[in-house]
Amino acid sequence: MKTLKMMSALFFCLSLVSCQKYLDVKKNNSLVYISSATDCQRLLDNYSIMNTEYPSDAENSSDDYYLTDGYDQQVQEDQSIYTWQSSAIRAGAVPQWQNPYLVAYHANLVMETVEKLKGSTDPSILNPLRGAALFFRAYAFWQVAQLYAKPYNAATAGQDPGIPLRLTSDINDVSSRGTVQQTYDQMVKDLQEAAGLLPATATISSRPSKGAVYAMLARVYLTMENYPAALSNATAALQINNKLIDFNTLDVNTESPFARFNAEVYFHSLTNDITNPNSTMLIDPTYAKVSTDIVTSYKTDDLRKVIFLKNNGDGTFHFTGNYEPFAYMTLFNGLAVDEVYLTRAECYARAGDAASAMSDLNTLLKSRWKTGKYVDMSAANADDALAKVLVERRKELIMRSTRWTDLRRLNKDPRFAVTLTRVVNGTTYTLPPNDLRYTLLIPNQVIMNSNLAQNPR
Repeated sequence: MKTLKMMSALFFCLSLVSCQKYLDVKKNNSLVYISSATDCQRLLDNYSIMNTEYPSDAENSSDDYYLTDGYDQQVQEDQSIYTWQSSAIRAGAVPQWQNPYLVAYHANLVMETVEKLKGSTDPSILNPLRGAALFFRAYAFWQVAQLYAKPYNAATAGQDPGIPLRLTSDINDVSSRGTVQQTYDQMVKDLQEAAGLLPATATISSRPSKGAVYAMLARVYLTMENYPAALSNATAALQINNKLIDFNTLDVNTESPFARFNAEVYFHSLTNDITNPNSTMLIDPTYAKVSTDIVTSYKTDDLRKVIFLKNNGDGTFHFTGNYEPFAYMTLFNGLAVDEVYLTRAECYARAGDAASAMSDLNTLLKSRWKTGKYVDMSAANADDALAKVLVERRKELIMRSTRWTDLRRLNKDPRFAVTLTRVVNGTTYTLPPNDLRYTLLIPNQVIMNSNLAQNPR
């Protein structure tokens, strides 16, 4: 009962974050039950808050799937996000904005409690708690930044508006956006400190670990186009865990071929439940179909074609490659070995090392093809290697919520820029490269109750 009361109180507290009209609400100590290392661990282990309900609008906005015309029965809000309307905006802060800030709130509360426990509790107990909290905070900030801050550009990051960086549990702190550079600097700072505090691996991948930190740093640095740093952190992650699932061992007929917390996962997290009113039915095969260009990209002996996809019987396909045993509810958006291999391969190619890039790519693909059928790919040069790696990244990380970030990053390079197109009820909608709509509008509830500046249109 005590834990339930604590969770309810904390959820209420976070609903006030960034809302100026609640500034007269003072912290009530009767709501704070966190007083021991055990309490901190329990808070961090609250799977339903710390590992689930992350934003889904990166997937809603990307081109991994398309919806049939029955989609017009969905709520107008989802339809406007799906078709990249200039006016597309979430009315409420839940789940796309508030949920990751709830994670950050809990992380801050743990760090403050750990600080109070210094001198009375063994550092070997406190350090991993602080490390996990730092990881969760950075992880939450990254989720928000991919939707509501501009893509990272080293030349303008110092001026581009970032996201609110909530660094304390005090709900009365006034939020400001800062800059994109400050946003990414904070994420990197948190993760680098966490790397020195966490164990190499965790007993379960819902908990942060050093391997997860390095994998996340690789993702963050890739987003920043800091390819040398992404490469070194990807290597550090693979030194801890480089296990790849042999797809020949999986059941190609099931809708849920992957176990939760499987061997490839450094850190397990999920997007918000698609049954939530603010979500689309993006993995319901009745509506959502895997984009045709992805379907046709898999070769005959590539097992991803039958593991990730299932035929609807009408020539279209739905997605079944979720690293979570529920095909139609929530999507895995965590950190896994396959992503890290692809990140390192891309970084090798960008560094001019085509041989190493192809070595990593071939290592990954051998585990995905039918036994004895895969023939190692080669590249004529580093540019060729890069192109091949990016093709496989697209095919491997389908429906992982990484495509939106990749589009924002790669669209800056004319070689890889794409114009997204969707047709709904006979009307064609497009999203050209580098459009302002690649930064979503901050939910209306947040804007109305704060002094935060809205993103431009």
